Amino acid sequence: MTNPPHKTPRLLEAFIPIIFLIVFLFFNVFFVFKDDSLAGSNQLILLFSAAVAGSIAVFRLKTKWKTLQEGMVKSISAALASMIILLIIGALAGTWLISGIVPAMIYYGLDLINPSVFLVAACLVSAVVSVATGSSWTTVATIGIALLGIGKAMGLPEGMVAGAIISGSYFGDKMSPMSDTTNLAPAMAGTDLFTHIRSMTRTTIPTISVTLLIFLIIGLTRDFSTASIPVKNLQSAITHKFTITPWLFLVPAAVLIMIVKKTPAIPALLAGAIMGGIFAAIFQPDIVLEAAGETNSDSPNSQTLYKGIMTALYTDVSIATPNKQVNELLSTSGMAGMLNTIWLIMSAMVFGGIMEASGMLQRITQSIIGAVHSTGSLIASTVVTCGFFNITASDQYLAIVVPGRMFADTYRKRGIRPEILSRSLEDAGTVTSVLVPWNTCGAYQSGVLGVATGSYLPYCFFNILSPVVNILWGYLFVKADLLPKESEKEMAQVKI
Repeated sequence: MTNPPHKTPRLLEAFIPIIFLIVFLFFNVFFVFKDDSLAGSNQLILLFSAAVAGSIAVFRLKTKWKTLQEGMVKSISAALASMIILLIIGALAGTWLISGIVPAMIYYGLDLINPSVFLVAACLVSAVVSVATGSSWTTVATIGIALLGIGKAMGLPEGMVAGAIISGSYFGDKMSPMSDTTNLAPAMAGTDLFTHIRSMTRTTIPTISVTLLIFLIIGLTRDFSTASIPVKNLQSAITHKFTITPWLFLVPAAVLIMIVKKTPAIPALLAGAIMGGIFAAIFQPDIVLEAAGETNSDSPNSQTLYKGIMTALYTDVSIATPNKQVNELLSTSGMAGMLNTIWLIMSAMVFGGIMEASGMLQRITQSIIGAVHSTGSLIASTVVTCGFFNITASDQYLAIVVPGRMFADTYRKRGIRPEILSRSLEDAGTVTSVLVPWNTCGAYQSGVLGVATGSYLPYCFFNILSPVVNILWGYLFVKADLLPKESEKEMAQVKI
């Protein structure tokens, strides 16, 4: 920040807002509001925690309010694109429902995927799409929604299916050269992109292999005979209501092509939402009529079609069929359904902005460096710090940028390869962000999938194991992480 606080916070002072946040969030989630805590109570706790941090900053550290306000604005500005994407994805989910795109994905998916290997298939498909697009967010918002519907139709718990989707999506997000975090991490550590990716294979390939094995064991040992409704009945209910045709896949194919061609996410997803509305008018006029609330009209006119498509874009739409289980799959909330998530992100960024502008986050991380004595402990400290920033700053980018800047010089001085730092930033900063309900990533994925973070967290095996494998590598393969002696002096001169 250009206007640093007048006083450096003490470690206890820096921890007070964190303690306040953790205690009251825990109280909210586990005792009072439980699954409904994201409806507003957690947002308020984040704002109250920001008030605690702001009070300490102003009255104890003598930080000017203008400095804190600039920190909040800067923090919120960094998340604005994410919030716009969330709104557009809410709209996309609406038109992809009424157009029959998501129902068609569910219909054909029920034919192609065996329930016993579905979790493995969902993880692999999500990984492939995420590598191709470079975005876990886009993957979850497109193919992820369809996979979740298929899994629920097979009788699998939604948290388990979401865990498989998220595990695969974050594998691709880490390994894709088109991913923003995959480019950001090596930039912070002082290495190049492909050296970074090669280094990540050492921890990422074993982790995804174990993840797939776990999902395979779950699938093979699970009894699918107790599913309350046969697959054919689900498909029949879908075809009773929708016109199912492969032509509907032109829309998601077009969106994926745009993203692969490096079209920015906002225009690509907006185009997908608009195309979904057009296809709805062409293939599902009766559904559009139902969405518009004009159930008595036999031939919808252009005004009625417009009303139905607009309704799907911005608010709740539920398609009724004779099958109750199918009805659960055929509902969406449009843009309005994303407002609580956006509120959560803004509240989190207010808290993170004050903590950073006041110097409290920096004070906490400095204390961590002082406890580092070996290569293994340095890598472990990096992982812990990234996780800490995901919890406190509520943003994966801050969880990569701040620890990257903080630890880069220490890695160089100790003769540790810079790609080890960049790998650690991804193994911890990128993948654990989705496990924190108030983090932008956790809030986003939970909002898009409609699954509480606490429900999918136990099944995000890739995300849970990645930081653990990274730490184990740091302690077990120390020599492989060190620079050759002749390179140490050269690397010591490198500045980020």
